[in-house]
Amino acid sequence: MADASPVPDPLAIRPSLGRNLTYGLLDSLGRAIVTGRYEAQPFPTEAALAQQHGVSRSVTREAVKMLTAKGLLSARPRQGTIVQPPRDWNLFDTDVLSWLLDRKFSVDLLRHFTQLRIAIEPEAAALAARFADADDLAVIAAGLARMAAAERGFDDALDADIAFHAAILRASKNPFYAQFKDVVTTALRTSIRFTNRVKGRTASLAQHAAVRDAIAARDAEGAHAAMRTLIADVLALIEQVEKGPAA
Repeated sequence: MADASPVPDPLAIRPSLGRNLTYGLLDSLGRAIVTGRYEAQPFPTEAALAQQHGVSRSVTREAVKMLTAKGLLSARPRQGTIVQPPRDWNLFDTDVLSWLLDRKFSVDLLRHFTQLRIAIEPEAAALAARFADADDLAVIAAGLARMAAAERGFDDALDADIAFHAAILRASKNPFYAQFKDVVTTALRTSIRFTNRVKGRTASLAQHAAVRDAIAARDAEGAHAAMRTLIADVLALIEQVEKGPAA
């Protein structure tokens, strides 16, 4: 008698990938790699992936190619496709950052995010003080207004805070800083949730207002110092958490 063991129905698997099968598979595999699913087992072949996820070989091939471009995979002769160590991952890729945040919360990762921010955002604020136009200043002010509204329960505190910082990066008029917006946004989502949980409150409106005021006053040094103070407070909080409760 033929083996009657159940065979996975590809049509039952496919909807979980969403309407864009290539990106759905990319997201599923990227998340699995970054969260360690393949640490103790080899990465599947393209044929196996196509069968497991109920997609075509061309969809699988494209997803693997995209993961390779992000530094997560590499194809080597006689070794097949292998998972790369974390040091080779493109941490400036927003997909990779998003998948990293699906891992168990890491204070180390948050510290690295914040160290990156403190190297970039104060200088962006200083540049904004020098080069922002009237529209830029209005968008920065609008971000601060949203933060004030969020404190009264009329806006989302996380989205408002991100809008404020993203506006300053754009106002720097430096295209490299402007394109850094997505990385800072991802870092902020982690940082703000962490600080709000530890402090039990939202970000300091007064500290953000000091940054806005210095930029509006064309005070580059003041803007740099105000932004550095704002982010340095997050680093201090991380250090406090790492040390643990006082004896």
